[in-house]
Amino acid sequence: MTILDSVPALVRVFFIFALIVLAIRKKFSLGNAFFFGSVGMGLLFGLAPDGMAQSMFRSLTDPQTVSLAVIVSLILVLSHSMEAAGQMERLLSRFQGLIKKPKLNIVVFPALIGLLPMPGGAIFSAPMVKTLGKTLLLKNSQLSYINYWYRHIWEYWWPLYPGVLLTTTLANLNLWLFVVFLSPLTAVAMIIGYWPVRALNGNGDETSPQKNLRPPFLPFLKELLPILIVIVVGIVAGNVFSLFLLPAGITVSKELGLIFALFIAIHWVWQANGISGAQKKRILFQKQLLNLFYMVAAILVFKGILEDSHAVEAISRELLAWQIPLVPITILLPFLVGGVAGITIAFVGTTTPILIQLIHAAGEGHHMLAYMMLALASGFAGVLLSPLHLCLLLSNEYFATPLSHVYRHLYLPSAALVLASCAYFFVLYHFL
Repeated sequence: MTILDSVPALVRVFFIFALIVLAIRKKFSLGNAFFFGSVGMGLLFGLAPDGMAQSMFRSLTDPQTVSLAVIVSLILVLSHSMEAAGQMERLLSRFQGLIKKPKLNIVVFPALIGLLPMPGGAIFSAPMVKTLGKTLLLKNSQLSYINYWYRHIWEYWWPLYPGVLLTTTLANLNLWLFVVFLSPLTAVAMIIGYWPVRALNGNGDETSPQKNLRPPFLPFLKELLPILIVIVVGIVAGNVFSLFLLPAGITVSKELGLIFALFIAIHWVWQANGISGAQKKRILFQKQLLNLFYMVAAILVFKGILEDSHAVEAISRELLAWQIPLVPITILLPFLVGGVAGITIAFVGTTTPILIQLIHAAGEGHHMLAYMMLALASGFAGVLLSPLHLCLLLSNEYFATPLSHVYRHLYLPSAALVLASCAYFFVLYHFL
C-alpha cells in the first residue's frame, strides 16, 4: 500500500478536478488541460505508464469517441454554413413575431435543439441565442447560461436520451410510466432556469413596429428545415441503422444515423444557398474544428482514465463505508459522479446498479421509481455543474466567457432543481 492509497479517492479526484479548472482559468487550451489532467489522474490512482497508454489508445480508437468527435465537428460545420449563407439571420427574422415576448424567444431555440440527444448540441443553438441576445443587451455569460440550461431541460425524461433508457432498463421500470412521472421536472427546470436572467438588463428593444401582426409560419419552417432534417432524419436513420447494425455488434448505429443526417443537412444548406467552393474551404479548414476535435478526444481520454483507474468505484466504496442513509446517498453518489464525469451515461451506468442493490437491501424496492427519479435529477444537476460537460465548454467557448461567470447563474437553479426533486421524491414515495 502506497501513501497515495491512504488518501481518500474523493480527495484525489477533486484535486485533479481543481487542477483542470485552474488550467482552464489560466488560459490553457481545453484539450491540453484535459489531457494532462488524465495523466495526473492515472498517476494518483497508481496506473502504470503502459496501462495509461493502453487506456488512452482504447479511448481514442473507441467508435464512440470517433463518432462523438465527428458529430460535434459536423454540428459546427452546419452552424457555420448557416451563418455564412445568412440562413441563421433569416431564420431569426422569420421567427420574430411568432412568439410575442423576446425574453421567451431566446429560450425556444436551445429547447428545440435539446429534443435531439446531440452531443455538443449547445453549439448548434448558440448563434441564434447570440443574435437574439443583442436586442436584449445580455452579457455573454447570460447568453451562454441560457443556451446551456435550456438545451438540457428535457434530459430527465425524454425517451431518446440514453440515460433515461439505461435507467429504466437497469431498474426494470416501465419506460412510459417513467416518462409520465418525470416529465414535471422539465416544467420545474424551465421555471427555475429563468430566475438568473428574469430581469435581463432591462434596456433591450422588446418592441417591433408590427408587434400586433403575426408573420406566416411556413417561411420560418423553411429556414428551420436543416435543423428539422437533423432531428427527424437523425432519429429515423438511427433506428433503421440499429435494426441492421446492432446484431452485427456495431454499437454506434444511432450515432451513424445522426452523422448521416448532418451530412444531408449540410449538403442541403450548401445547395439551397449556393455556397461557393471558397466558402466551403473556409468553413471546413478552420482551426476551430481541429481544436474542437482535440478537445473532445481529450475529454474522452480523461473519462477512460477515470474508469480504468477505478476512481469512480473507489468513490462509491467510500460513500458506502461511511454508512450514509439511503436518501442522502441517492442524492450524493450520482451528483458526485455526474460532477466528476460530466456525462449522464457515466453516472447512470456506474451508480444505478449500486443504488438498486441498496434500495432492495433496505426493503424499498416498491419505491424504485421515486428513488430513480431522485438519482437521475441529482446526478444530472452534477452533470450541469461539471466543468467537464462538453456543452458547457462549447457554449462558453462560443460566447468567449469564463466558467466562473456562467457558474454565478448556474448555482441557484441547480440547487433549486435538487430541492424540487427531493420534494417530488417524498410526494412519489408517499402517494405512488
